[in-house]
Amino acid sequence: MRILYFLLFVLIVSCTQKEKNNTNQSEKETDNPYYEKAWSYLDKKDPINAFEYFNKAKELFLKNNDSLGIGKSLMNMGIILTDQGDYFGAQETSLEAIQYFKENDETNYNYINANYNNLGIASYNLRDYNNSLNFYDLAISFSHDLKDIIIYLNNKANVYKQTKEYYKAIEVYNEIFSKKEKISPIEYARILSNFAKVKWLQNPNYNPVSELNEALNIRLKEKDLFGQNTSYAYLADYYTKKQPDSALLYAHKMYNVAQQIKNPNDQIEALQKLVILENPEKSKDYFLTYQKLNDSLQTARNKAKNQFALIRYETEKSKADFQKSQADNVKKQNQILKQYAGLGILGLALIGTGFWYKRRKKRLEKEKELEVKNTELRYSKKVHDKVANKVYRVMSEVENTPEMKKEVLLDKLEGIYEISRDISYDHEPTDEKHLVKMLESYSSKDTVQLVQVGISEIGWDEFNKEIQSEVYHVLQELMTNMKKHSQATRVVIRMSRIQNDIIIRYSDNGIGSETFSPKNGIKNTGNRMETIGGTITFDSGEGFKAELKFSVQ
Repeated sequence: MRILYFLLFVLIVSCTQKEKNNTNQSEKETDNPYYEKAWSYLDKKDPINAFEYFNKAKELFLKNNDSLGIGKSLMNMGIILTDQGDYFGAQETSLEAIQYFKENDETNYNYINANYNNLGIASYNLRDYNNSLNFYDLAISFSHDLKDIIIYLNNKANVYKQTKEYYKAIEVYNEIFSKKEKISPIEYARILSNFAKVKWLQNPNYNPVSELNEALNIRLKEKDLFGQNTSYAYLADYYTKKQPDSALLYAHKMYNVAQQIKNPNDQIEALQKLVILENPEKSKDYFLTYQKLNDSLQTARNKAKNQFALIRYETEKSKADFQKSQADNVKKQNQILKQYAGLGILGLALIGTGFWYKRRKKRLEKEKELEVKNTELRYSKKVHDKVANKVYRVMSEVENTPEMKKEVLLDKLEGIYEISRDISYDHEPTDEKHLVKMLESYSSKDTVQLVQVGISEIGWDEFNKEIQSEVYHVLQELMTNMKKHSQATRVVIRMSRIQNDIIIRYSDNGIGSETFSPKNGIKNTGNRMETIGGTITFDSGEGFKAELKFSVQ
């Protein structure tokens, strides 16, 4: 598997570098800064930012109706996904790229064959070998460069090696060797070592050492470190059962080169070999190193996959928004045409409507003024009749009954509280400071412990006054309900925010709503949440629980 990863890495770099070189001029013509920025990140080996900027480049190409630019961006995104191990994402992205290339235009061929090659690589890693071969054949059919054709043929041979159709792999290698004079030394060494490995796999009695050493010598001369790793891996595999000491020597060489080129996959395979070949004491150390490195690699890949998935999600969302915007523009244009058609009639209608509107506005203003006065009068009367008189009555009773018990007085004051509560809501301050003070007023060291989490993180003071007021009084109602009915000794309020969405979870360890009947205050919390476009749900399992959800947008 290590040699496969190495070969895929070389092929990806080869294809993307060629695409970059062939498109430098076109980038200047299209003037897409995102595309150039993506390449700068790719040169820095920063695939995540490169992927994001290729995605941004694609959106700009879409805006400019540049089909080839869209295809190239998607192709490069697919190659990055393959290189990072997200093979399903790579398939999806590369298949989408196909529709933007013109297969009857030879200027598109370099991108088409690179895209099909990437689909072949992704399918190979998903063990979809038939489709992998089909994609490699398509890549070859759109290739005029012999160097590319040799790469794709070598990929086909690797598929046959994986499916153990060794005779087919040998046929492909023989076809490649027929073009030997046009193959670079590094490419020749790669094909020769693969050819020797396949012949040995086909016939366990075959000795591939001379060919493997010939390939290794070429790679040492050319300073091809990636290729040297392949040679050391093949030699270690061959000598594992025949000469374990030699196999151990090559495994060490492979591990040293893998560390030098900082290739975690090569290091992992070399460590696997060392675990088998070394003595038990050293084997244990190598196994621990292998385990740590493998876990680290998997964590990094999973993190990258999640980031790519998020970028793809944002891509689809942006695409949907763009299509909606286009549809809205068409709709607006149709509306403008209709408006022009009826402009003459509308002008006459507006004159008459203007007079009617002024009269109606004056009438509404008078009605509003009257409504305000009536509201003030109603509240004034309500305060006088239901609160002031009640307070005076209690004061008189206290004055005339000095021995009045505390419990009786509390009951009377609670009655006044029930009457005045709705009035006081309209004027009570509801900023974060008063919210915290209100919540803490229901707690005490001896009876009720209150735990508040997240109040300072949700940006309470940024909410508009209506939202503050309604949520404040819902929480106040929950706390009042707790104090009066639930017999709770512990209350937990957790607040969290995701962008513009707020979730507040209330829970206590009281008797729950199944034991007592909720009063109007609790029932009305639903109405309060509805006024701000939110919801409240209750759970009466163990204790009493409520969950508030609303948006501050």
